[in-house]
Amino acid sequence: MPVPVRRGRILDAHRALIESWLDEDRRAWRKQRHTAHRIFVRLTEEEGVDVAESTVREYVRMLKAERGREGEGFLDLDWPPGTAQADFGEADFNVGGVRRRLSFFVLSFPYSNVGIAQVFGGETAECVCQGLVSVFEYIGGAPSLIVFDNATGVGRRVCDEVRTTELFAACAAHYGFDFRFCNPASGNEKGNVESKVRYLRANLFVPVPQTSSVAAYNRRLPNLCMALSEKDHYLKDEPERQLFVEDRVGLSSLPRAPFSCVTWVRRRADRYGKVKVGGCHLYSSDPSLAGRELSVGLGAHTVAIYDGDGVLVAEHPRSFGSAPTDTTDPASQLAVLAYKTGGWEHSRVRSALPDDLRDHMDGLARADLKSLLRAMRDEAERSGWRSTVEAMAACLAGSGRVDPSGLELAAARIGGGSVAYDEPVDLAAYDEAVGMGAR
Repeated sequence: MPVPVRRGRILDAHRALIESWLDEDRRAWRKQRHTAHRIFVRLTEEEGVDVAESTVREYVRMLKAERGREGEGFLDLDWPPGTAQADFGEADFNVGGVRRRLSFFVLSFPYSNVGIAQVFGGETAECVCQGLVSVFEYIGGAPSLIVFDNATGVGRRVCDEVRTTELFAACAAHYGFDFRFCNPASGNEKGNVESKVRYLRANLFVPVPQTSSVAAYNRRLPNLCMALSEKDHYLKDEPERQLFVEDRVGLSSLPRAPFSCVTWVRRRADRYGKVKVGGCHLYSSDPSLAGRELSVGLGAHTVAIYDGDGVLVAEHPRSFGSAPTDTTDPASQLAVLAYKTGGWEHSRVRSALPDDLRDHMDGLARADLKSLLRAMRDEAERSGWRSTVEAMAACLAGSGRVDPSGLELAAARIGGGSVAYDEPVDLAAYDEAVGMGAR
C-alpha cells in the first residue's frame, strides 16, 4: 500500500531540544511558557541555528499539534462496586425568599452511575465531611475508596505529597475509607462525578429550587437523587438502582456513633463579646464575656460558641464568602422575616427601627408589610442596614409613606452623598436669565 514519504525538515536535528523546552512548559505557569518567538531566539542565540522565524513558527505549530493528539485519549477506568468519586458544583437557590448561589456536594458511584447530593454555603472541610456523613447514613455504609478533586476543601496534592485537613483525616479514619486525589489537570480521573454534577444541576435545580432552609432541603435531596436513578445504565443496559445494590454490598458497615463534623478553634471575644471567624464574619456571644477566650465550633451550617467551662453561649447560622457579616445586625433577620411575616411583632428588626417608622409599619396590612420587608431585605443587601433605615425615614418624612421604588431612590441618594465641586460654581447667569423671563 503506497504511503506518503515525509521529507525531512531543517529543524529535525533540533527536535529533541525543542521538545525538552515544551516539556518544561508543562510544569511552568501558563504565563511563563515558551512562545514560538522565544524558541526562535533561543535557537539562534544559544544554539547558533541559522533559520527563519517563520520556519520555527511552523515547526513549533506542527510539534504542538502532534503532542496534542498524543494526549487526547482517556483510559476507560474500571471502578469496582463500593468505590466513589466526590466533587462540588454551584447552583442558585431561593432560601427564605432570597436568591443565593450555593455549593452542592456530590458523591457518585461509577459502577452504578448513582449520585447523591447535599447543599452547603461553602466548600470547606466541614462541608465535605458533613456531606459524606449524610450520604453514608442514607445509603447505610461507607465506600472503600473515594477519589477527590485536587481543589476540594479536604486537602491538596503538592507534587507527590498529599496534605489533608485534620478534620478530614479524622473522618476518613472514623469510617475506614481510603482516599486519593486527582492529578492536576486530570479531570478524566473523576469524570463520572463531573458528569453527575452537571446532570443533577440540570434535572434537580432547574427551575431554581425554593426552600425555607438548606437543612430542610438536604433532608429531601437524597430521595430526589435516587428517583433519577430509575433509568438504565448508559453502558450496562441494567437499571442504575439495581446496580446500586451491588455498590451497597461493597460498602463498609458504619461505626456505632456518627462522626462529629466540627472544627474547634479558640477566639478571644472583643469588647462587645463578639468573636471573628473566617476573617470577616462576626458572631455574638454575650457582652459579659468581653475579652475572654472562647471555644468556637465550626460546623457545615452553624457556628456554636462556648465559654471557658464548656457551656453553650450562642449558636448562629454559619456565614460564608468574603463579604463581612455580623449576627447582631438586624438586617440578618430580614431574609427570614420577609418569608415569615408573622414574626414581625417580636423581631429584632422592629425593635431597632425609629418610633415613627415602627408605628408606620405596625399599621400596614399584612400584604403591604410583607412587600416592604422584602424591599428592605433587598436594599439592605445593596446598601447596608443604616442606609436603608435612613432612606425609609426620608421617604416617610417626605411623602408620609414608604414604597419599594421610593426606598431604592432615597437609598441611592443617601449612598451617593452630596455633590462636591472642585471650584465654586457661579449661578448668577442663571439667576439673571430667570429674572428676565419673569419680566
